[in-house]
Amino acid sequence: MSNFNYPLNFLFKISTFHNDFTIKDSEDRTLFYVRQKLFKLKEEIIIFSDESRSEQQYSIKADRWLDFNANYTFTDHKTTEIIGKVGRKGMRSIWKANYNAFDRDGVEDYKIQEDNGWVKVGDSFLGEIPILNILTGYLFNPSYTMYDKEGNKVLQLQKKPSFFGRKFTLDKLAEVDPKDETRLILCFMMMILLERERG
Repeated sequence: MSNFNYPLNFLFKISTFHNDFTIKDSEDRTLFYVRQKLFKLKEEIIIFSDESRSEQQYSIKADRWLDFNANYTFTDHKTTEIIGKVGRKGMRSIWKANYNAFDRDGVEDYKIQEDNGWVKVGDSFLGEIPILNILTGYLFNPSYTMYDKEGNKVLQLQKKPSFFGRKFTLDKLAEVDPKDETRLILCFMMMILLERERG
């Protein structure tokens, strides 16, 4: 799948125990429905074509039980081919989120960096204060930028003001090779699930 109409909107559901979210394009068409499997020792994510969950497109699986420095492999459900991976860099991610993207051959070709680590600090601090903690979804809105090997910005995911931190928007900042585009969106899917778990 390619030729996405940006911006893409990530919207988390708040009426389910699962960590589900939809991704829609600028014309409000559903592109993906993402479901995180619960109670799995290794992280596993299933990506469907829509909310009906009748057609699976991709899966994402962790390569280890503990996710500190884990890599997450993307598999095309129809062809069973691995199309790439994303990995969080443990120690570097304590302050600001850092993720590396890999192609199907395991070659690192993109990276994602959180733009401002202080946003996470403010969110964590206010989140510990009763009553005021309900405002964190409106006051602290992190953004994450993807860079290519030359250091050019290509995509940016930004949290939008909302209760429960449920809305994110992915914008294209530069042209991306169409053969990479779906894989890079999968990187952001996995990254935002991990970052929401961290708070």
